[in-house]
Amino acid sequence: MDTPGTLSQSADTPKRPPQNLAAFRIYIGYRTLLSLMLLVMLISPNTRDLVGTLNPTLYLTVAIVYLATNALLVGALVGGIHDRTSVLISTFFIDILAIIIMADTSRGMTSGLPVLLVISVAASAILISQRTLATMVAAVSVLALLVDTLRLISLGVQPINGLLPAGLLGTLIFGVSLLVQAVAARVGQAEALARTQASDIYNLQRLNEQIVQNLQTGILLVGKHEQVTLLNQAASHLLAGTQDNRQLEGQSLAQYSEQLAEQYRQWRHNGQHQARPFSISGDDSLLLVANFRPLQPGAGGESLVFLEDYSPVTQFAQSLKLTSLGRLTASIAHEIRNPLGAISHAAQLLRESTDLNESDRRMSDIILSHSDRVNTIIESVMQISRREPPKPEVLVLGDWLKDFVETYLETHNGNSEVVVRCDYPELRVEFDPENLQRVIRNLLDNALRHSALATGNELARIEVELDFSASRCHIDVIDLGEGVPPGERAKLFEPFYTTVPEGSGMGLFLCKELCEINNASLNYLPTAQGESCFRLSLPQPGKL
Repeated sequence: MDTPGTLSQSADTPKRPPQNLAAFRIYIGYRTLLSLMLLVMLISPNTRDLVGTLNPTLYLTVAIVYLATNALLVGALVGGIHDRTSVLISTFFIDILAIIIMADTSRGMTSGLPVLLVISVAASAILISQRTLATMVAAVSVLALLVDTLRLISLGVQPINGLLPAGLLGTLIFGVSLLVQAVAARVGQAEALARTQASDIYNLQRLNEQIVQNLQTGILLVGKHEQVTLLNQAASHLLAGTQDNRQLEGQSLAQYSEQLAEQYRQWRHNGQHQARPFSISGDDSLLLVANFRPLQPGAGGESLVFLEDYSPVTQFAQSLKLTSLGRLTASIAHEIRNPLGAISHAAQLLRESTDLNESDRRMSDIILSHSDRVNTIIESVMQISRREPPKPEVLVLGDWLKDFVETYLETHNGNSEVVVRCDYPELRVEFDPENLQRVIRNLLDNALRHSALATGNELARIEVELDFSASRCHIDVIDLGEGVPPGERAKLFEPFYTTVPEGSGMGLFLCKELCEINNASLNYLPTAQGESCFRLSLPQPGKL
């Protein structure tokens, strides 16, 4: 493409003054000084013999009128009509007439006043954009000069040889007019090109700003002393959960994250960087990964830091892991189910035998009990292998929890009690409703079971909180159980780990996997009162 594409000029683009405004102001100043000087020359005793010798009264009248016209020009300048062609032509015709009359009263060419026509003609070539009209001004000035010279020759004021300097001056006036017109045209083209390029640069700058500000990747400009001088909205959102990046500028990297600052120092030290995920607030629910580039290669000054949300990567890796795990577990479950069914059936037949004594009957019961437990594990594994990708929907969380708990209690025994506390009835979250049901149901089953073991009553409550600083929504499922010992919390979400003899150890593992593929997290966080709490942390909620 020969010309770069540009956007429309923004409303806040600085307004440029008219092209001939500065030149017109200068010319008004020149006319004012000239008229004052011509008036003073007549009044001063030292110079009164040089001007107005033939008709002092006419000279004085014209000089005063010429001086008064400057006030009219200042009014035209204030009123914004100075750039009209008619105003400009009238101004230069007045100049020519005033100079010719004052020159005529001062013996014409011998006074030297006609030379002032050169300046007026040059100014007309600059201020009048139409070259024909500018040439006409030059022609009128030359014609007036020659007519006045012939008149003075006819009156005997000037000799006949006065035509030669008048002709030479006329030639000079035409030459100056044509030369200044050509130069003014070139300058105008250069100015128009510069103005167009400035507009293009301005629009490209605005375009770049919009692209950088709306990128999903966070970008920070870091100075020599690890101080952030600029950052875009994505970076402010990832680092502080806010869209106002102006209040975050000027801070050091360490104020955002010590891990980020340490990775930046290592990169500056050895020039190499291996991207390692890190967390800003210590909450593993939001992991970031950073990459570094020098602003100018080899300068050793400012650097660019690129921040990206690591959640989509982990979510994709989790999906691949679950797909592979599903295929493996489906094969294993299929191979185990058939012999397990044969073992269970044989144990049932053996138990029905009348020849069994009490100890053998007890052994058959053990076989059946553990066969049922292995079958439960197989069913949980098969759930993973059959699980489809999540289908997220926007849910009104308060209403959804109320309806779910009512349905859950209807299918549970009548002694259970679940309290829902949600102070944000219009809060909207995005989650696969089927996956969310399975997660909350499993957490409630565990909560009611452990509350009953500790207090004898099946009690649980669900509390919804908002973390505005991290833009997260927390759903806490709390029970009155004894909790998980600190030494066993690291294994809590591992497959096949359970603290209940009849449990399969797959429930919490499956819940965590369902949360992660829905871009959420599940953690065990005891409350300040010592109660057990499983926190489901969802991404940034919708508007309240």
